[in-house]
Amino acid sequence: MQITDMAKKKSTTLSWDAFQSLGNPENAPEFSETEDQPKPATSAKRDRIRVYLEKKGRRGKSVTLIKGLTLDQDDLSALAKNVKSSCGVGGGVEGEHIMVQGDQRLKVVKYFQELGYTDVKNAGS
Repeated sequence: MQITDMAKKKSTTLSWDAFQSLGNPENAPEFSETEDQPKPATSAKRDRIRVYLEKKGRRGKSVTLIKGLTLDQDDLSALAKNVKSSCGVGGGVEGEHIMVQGDQRLKVVKYFQELGYTDVKNAGS
């Protein structure tokens, strides 16, 4: 009984015009892409960021490691969240490094260059 009561409360009716406007990109709200992204600090231009692909100790699964960031733990976590969402994969912060699942080296380098980091390169083989 409770399930049907909850379903009745959540259901809404839309007119045909309102339904059609949902798929219209002109009616979509404006979002600024730079609002959620942390801005690189002044030391960002001096950071020497290297992006590695590593498989050792991970049961054969590859991860992308981002090393060389000089950020505090909170900023590093926020940056890791944005990097993971831009790549569409999982990951986390491991000490001073950001870890992203899979081989995402090209996407990560492009993302950091768009943020304004100048010395970003793929490292290793």
